[in-house]
Amino acid sequence: MKRNWAAMRAVLLIPHRSENPDEAAPPAGYRRILAIVRAADGPVQVRPVGEELGLQVTVRDKLEPLRAKMTKLADRGWLRKRSDGRFTTRSQ
Repeated sequence: MKRNWAAMRAVLLIPHRSENPDEAAPPAGYRRILAIVRAADGPVQVRPVGEELGLQVTVRDKLEPLRAKMTKLADRGWLRKRSDGRFTTRSQ
């Protein structure tokens, strides 16, 4: 069986933020996270973002996927992760 390796290339779901970011580039769920962090008065922890998204925040396992998404946004330049574990927008 032959495989088409070119068709199996990796697709970057969350693009790296550029100097002139396209705010529509991240998928809708990630854009919602960005909007919640932007609307906050300052740095936010994962729990309040989860509450805003309607997640069951009393169960730690429900917050870990959200934490991973927020960390991915930080790794790609859309958010900034502070040393205390809270997240801010790039301008805060």
